[in-house]
Amino acid sequence: MTPREYRPIDRVIGEINNAIKVLTASPGVREGRPAPAGDDQGVSLSDTERRESARLMRVNHAGEVAAQALYQGQALVARDPAIAAAMRQAAVEENDHLAWCEQRLAELGGDSSRLNPLWYLGSFAIGALAGTFGDRASLGFIRETERQVETHLGDHLERLPGADRRSRAILEKMRDEESRHGRTAETLGGIELPWPVRTAMRLVSRVMTRTAYFT
Repeated sequence: MTPREYRPIDRVIGEINNAIKVLTASPGVREGRPAPAGDDQGVSLSDTERRESARLMRVNHAGEVAAQALYQGQALVARDPAIAAAMRQAAVEENDHLAWCEQRLAELGGDSSRLNPLWYLGSFAIGALAGTFGDRASLGFIRETERQVETHLGDHLERLPGADRRSRAILEKMRDEESRHGRTAETLGGIELPWPVRTAMRLVSRVMTRTAYFT
């Protein structure tokens, strides 16, 4: 059976569908692996601890929304089918991270960032733009992104209230898998990005994380 060839309009419709799924799914409806820590709720959190955990998990949720868009944008323009497949597989794992953050955010009584549509559209555009410079540059962008995310998650693990074991288990698992995504991108041929690009990426990330912390 001959594989179906997708027209440009089919791809556009598919990406719109992906965006809707990422931005509108309710906690608990995404398919995937169960959240780390199972039913371990940890000890009760004070109101102050709960608010801090919710804010941190909102930032991480926004980051996973951006990650979905980034991988989809890069996969859309990838030249090598094997690299496109690797990016889409990483997006599947990122979808688990998104679901875990959604679930934990709901448990904490927090709300997702109101700017998630902006994070998604911006990240999709950045991913597609990075992909136009070739697969090695695109993989290098993933490598650097995951390196920065790993650092960011380490910071959040230090800032989390000690009693919030459930959020901690989620972030630790996410950090392990983000690190693996970065190593995979390097193994597939990702190049080291110029320092001005890396610096610009850190600045954009800082704006997003600080904004999502509050809204």
